[in-house]
Amino acid sequence: MKNLVYEQIFDEERSLYNIKDTEVLNCKFEGPADGESVLKECRNFTVNGCSFSLRYPMWHAKKFQLKNSSMDEKTRAPLWYCKDGEITDCDIQGIKCLRECKNISVDNSHIISPEFGWRCKGVKITNSTIDSMYFLFESKDVEIENLTMTGKYSFQYMKNLSITNSNLDTKDAFWHSKNIVVENSVVKGEYLGWFSENLTFINCKIIGTQPLCYCKNLKLINCTMEDTDLSFEYSEVEADIKGHIDSVKNPKSGTIVADSVGEIISEDAIMKCRGEVLIREQKLSA
Repeated sequence: MKNLVYEQIFDEERSLYNIKDTEVLNCKFEGPADGESVLKECRNFTVNGCSFSLRYPMWHAKKFQLKNSSMDEKTRAPLWYCKDGEITDCDIQGIKCLRECKNISVDNSHIISPEFGWRCKGVKITNSTIDSMYFLFESKDVEIENLTMTGKYSFQYMKNLSITNSNLDTKDAFWHSKNIVVENSVVKGEYLGWFSENLTFINCKIIGTQPLCYCKNLKLINCTMEDTDLSFEYSEVEADIKGHIDSVKNPKSGTIVADSVGEIISEDAIMKCRGEVLIREQKLSA
């Protein structure tokens, strides 16, 4: 970096507008002027050890690193229209963080942000905790590893998503999403995956009522299911379940294999339902 901005306090609107090739170190963005867009339209810059308490702090930023920094609840819509950025070791609490951004990585960060990650492309999230309503709505080409996530209505209308080694506590997740692979993870929530296409779970634990209905090309490989009643209604499904399923209702097509099923419901279907439910043969020890 050619330039250094060090240990200063900024509160004016567009305080560091369009800076380039600059490191912003140990600065504070707060104060009575209550200015917006303090780092708007900046290029090739690093923000390290800074704290933010003003609206819209980083819009239209390109080629940036945001490290060891905090953005409190006053930083409404903190990062929008950004490209080619890294967020590392940060604490972010501003609503609507990350909107229409491209090629952004998030690592080892704690984020509380309703409407996080809307309409983004090329996002990678690792080793983080995120609490968000409508998490990653309409985003695509996303990779997630080692995420602890809480919040309702996550991963809706997404395309091309992979999740590994994560714990998701959510509701109505993956609705209308396409090309999703979830591996070695726990997924807890009601009405999981409705209207999805090409949704695959591998070595996952699925918890919650009425999961995986109206799905196309649904696959479950070596998974477990807990408190999952009325599962797979009107879905095209191939499932290998280790253990018990509370109930299965009117699968449209495919085969569901489990060790036991509490109830198989074949009634009141509004379409032809030809899916099979098979009970795995148990090997008896001598």
